[in-house]
Amino acid sequence: MRFYQVEPTLENYWRGIILFGKNVASYKFALAHALYDLKPKGRDLILLDDLAVPFSEHLCRHLQHAPKQITSRSSQFITACSQFNAGEITRDALTAITVRQGFNNVIDAFHNVNQGEIEKRFFIDERKTHKGIRLTENFYRLGERLQYQNLSFETNARWSLVEQAWAMNIASQLINVEYDDNDQILFSRSSDRRVAISSCRDSLNGYQKGRCFYCYAPISLKPDDEQFADVDHFIPWKAREQVRNVNGVWNLVLACKECNRGEKGKFARLPSRKLLQRLHDRNEYFINSHLPLRETLIRQTGTATAQREKFLATSWNDALQVLFHQWEPAAQGTDTF
Repeated sequence: MRFYQVEPTLENYWRGIILFGKNVASYKFALAHALYDLKPKGRDLILLDDLAVPFSEHLCRHLQHAPKQITSRSSQFITACSQFNAGEITRDALTAITVRQGFNNVIDAFHNVNQGEIEKRFFIDERKTHKGIRLTENFYRLGERLQYQNLSFETNARWSLVEQAWAMNIASQLINVEYDDNDQILFSRSSDRRVAISSCRDSLNGYQKGRCFYCYAPISLKPDDEQFADVDHFIPWKAREQVRNVNGVWNLVLACKECNRGEKGKFARLPSRKLLQRLHDRNEYFINSHLPLRETLIRQTGTATAQREKFLATSWNDALQVLFHQWEPAAQGTDTF
């Protein structure tokens, strides 16, 4: 996939798994979080008995607010997690059930993206020989990367988006993800009721590979970090009367503070045509991703690539009539998307 071929770093291979793998259950997200939690000291073999505890804990916590965690009609493992939440079975009983049933498919499918396995593996399946999985050097190196601190936020945001799609029965009713500019969150509507989904930053960051949309400088999802990302309207808010739905996900990007509001920042100027092509490429990552940002982008910009390109070009030209000035920053990193 172009997503990690352009910049084949370990964090982008990992993001490929989280953002582009098919979702028939939320187990992939729970396994990712369990691996974030487990910080093995002096050993790379993780026994299923040890992995089962954080794995089931994350699923139990999500079940409390999102009962649908799998697309099939029933699951003995999910039933056991619900029983634990209700106080009907013990932690030890849940752990035993998780070891027997919780990992049946997720370990085999974790590294599969677009019907094939990615080039970098983060663990090896050794259930038959050692009753667990063995972490690879790639996983340890991933933990040393600057972007590692963002991955947990991105995984949880993706999990929340998928949950909301399932809750709204996306097969028959396409979810429309909207943006709240004041709270900077993504939300949807269900029976005229607004449902918060996740932080806008956490949801968008993975698709931008942890970089400023404009200059490629590293950005962070931690609020107290100096590199904490700004949420920016690519086509400025000032053009909202000329351009339809400037608050749509199609027009939202993450930017570093320097590009968004620094001395030479964008402010109300219109990003260049070159940057418009970059917006199209970023949005196509949404389209190629599975539920649910794909459906939102298609609704907002068009069902075919040519339609989406025309939508962006028309919106850009309309904005240019009132904004006049174009803007493009100096690159602070290599072209990554």
